[in-house]
Order: sequence, then structure tokens, then C-alpha cells
Amino acid sequence: MINMISIKKIASAGLLATTLLASFNAAAETILRVGTWLPPTDKQNEVVWPTWAKWVEEATEGRVKVKLEYGMGHPKTMFQLVEDGIVDASFSFHGYVPGRFKLPQIVEEPGLGVGAEAASVALWRVYDQYLREAGEFEGLQVLAMFSHGPGTIQSNFPIHSLADIEGKKIRVGGGVQSELAERMKLTPVGAPATKAYEMLQQGVIDGIFMPMAQQKSLRLNEVTKHITVFPAGMYMGSFSMFISPYFMEDLDERDREAILSVSGEKLSALAGRAWEEGDREGYAEARKAGVEINQLSPDSALAKEFNQMIKGMDAKWVESVSDRDVDAPAVMKALRDIAHSYQPAQTTLAEE
Repeated sequence: MINMISIKKIASAGLLATTLLASFNAAAETILRVGTWLPPTDKQNEVVWPTWAKWVEEATEGRVKVKLEYGMGHPKTMFQLVEDGIVDASFSFHGYVPGRFKLPQIVEEPGLGVGAEAASVALWRVYDQYLREAGEFEGLQVLAMFSHGPGTIQSNFPIHSLADIEGKKIRVGGGVQSELAERMKLTPVGAPATKAYEMLQQGVIDGIFMPMAQQKSLRLNEVTKHITVFPAGMYMGSFSMFISPYFMEDLDERDREAILSVSGEKLSALAGRAWEEGDREGYAEARKAGVEINQLSPDSALAKEFNQMIKGMDAKWVESVSDRDVDAPAVMKALRDIAHSYQPAQTTLAEE
């Protein structure tokens, strides 16, 4: 007969081994900390990062897990937070850092005439093929490039001509928006997107340049009365998602490759698709709140006035990047060709 004390010792040893194995597995997990500045309701935090986190965990067989960290400050600091190792990865809008990220702003030029997914994939492809070697992201490793949907003017006053907006205090996000503000002769107010609701509510500004998604995600349907939508898009927005190269170097090679396998064009397309869905939801929320949406036709007086106003902006961007070693006109043509020929994925966000 087996001694009961021996059975207890065997059981205890098995329990100890199980506990030690669990502890070892927990210790072996690498936590990838992602810093974010937008609220949980924004598609970037609601869909894009969580979906990528699932992809990363699956691709690394659970060895790398993603943790989202909120309230990381002004979006312009995200690049430095990753460079300094405060967080491992993040994303931001290039226009918040004037002068550093000139090349990706190619996608922002007015009149691209596509949705966020096509624009995002086009931006990733031209970055990967033409712009990567220019070194604008030195100190960072780019995971994806993306654009929000076409920008609109969301205001507390109607706009029937460009004269209606002259002198008005409008929040702009930088990049091409600053050039548009100058040509429209309005009074630009710089502020992160997260301050838009408060500034509109308090009457600090008369309106904003922003895509439709923020009617819902930032609840701007509560503080705007009018939205002006231009036929081929007033402007787009250029963003990047990036990670610390030092974090990547510390990973096992198989995990580095696994993370990159679920990034790049796949992640760029996801981000664009999510922001495009956000635009659709924004339209719905605006209509529900009774916001007047002025969807301009191509032959409307304001659309024609706008098209006349933006002449020469392409050439100005080309000139602005003359200090970069790229064939800017060729890159612009490539981006537009890709964007207009791109066929969006048939999968829904729920199927990702």
C-alpha cells in the first residue's frame, strides 16, 4: 500500500511544478505598452489597437501581449515618448510636429476623392517604396501609415461662400490644414482634437476642420450646428503608428517577424477601414442630433470657389520637400494612382 504521506508529497510536488510553470510562462510574456491620446470611444482605441493586439498575440503564440495606456498627453509628444522608452508604441498626426514629417503629408492634399481605407493603403505603399529611406522617422520603426476620412468644416454658422468663413476662429490641426486656413483668410487656432468639444462649447472657436467621425467619437454633434462637406474631399489626414526599435531589438527574432507580419499594409488598411466606419457613424449621429449637413455638389458655387482657391497647393508641397531626396511629383502620381485603383477589402471590422 502506498504511504499516504508519499501521495501528499507527490501531489504537493505536482502543484509546485504547475505553479512554477505558470510563473515562468507569465514571466516569459512580454508586455507591449501602447500610449494613446484619444478617448476609448475613438475607432483607433475601440477597434484598431485591440484588433492589432489580438493579431500580435496570435502571431507570437501569446509571448507578446499589448496593453493600451490612456491619457498620455498631447499627441505631438507621442513620437518622443516612444523614442525615450516611456511607452513602446503609439500613433500620432504628423501635422502636430511641423517640419519633421513633411513627406507623409502628401496624402493630405485636397481633392484625393477616396475614402480612408484607399488613402491609407496608398500612403503605406508610397512610404514603403519611396519615402522610407528619407529618414524622417529616425529613432522610430513605422508599423503603419493611415489617413482619416475627408475633412469637413464643422461650425456654429452656415457657410455659403468662402467670404462667410473669413476672420472666423477655426481650430486647425496643422499640416495642409494650415495652408487651407491661410488661403481662406480665417483665424486659425491650434489645439489637439481632444480640446475641440470644450473650445466649441465655450465659444472660444467658431468651428473646426475635422472628419465626420468626430461628430460621434468626440461628441461634436452636441456643439456644432452646421457641417460643410466638399465633393472630392477638403483634405485628408496623415498619421503613423510606430514602435521603439530598441523594444523590437530586445525581442526574439521570431516575435519581431511575427509583429511585422501583422503590421504594414494589413494594419494600415485596418486603420483606414475603421476610421471610414467612424465617418459613417458620425454622419448618423449628426443627423440624429439635427446638425445641418451641406453636402456640396461639384457644380455648386462654393465647390467651384474652393477648387479655384486650392490651385497651386500640389506644387507648394513639392517645393516644401525639395530638401528630401525623393522624386516628389512621381510619388504624388503613384499615391493617386494607387488610391484610385484600390479595391477595399470585403471583410467587416467584426470579422477581423
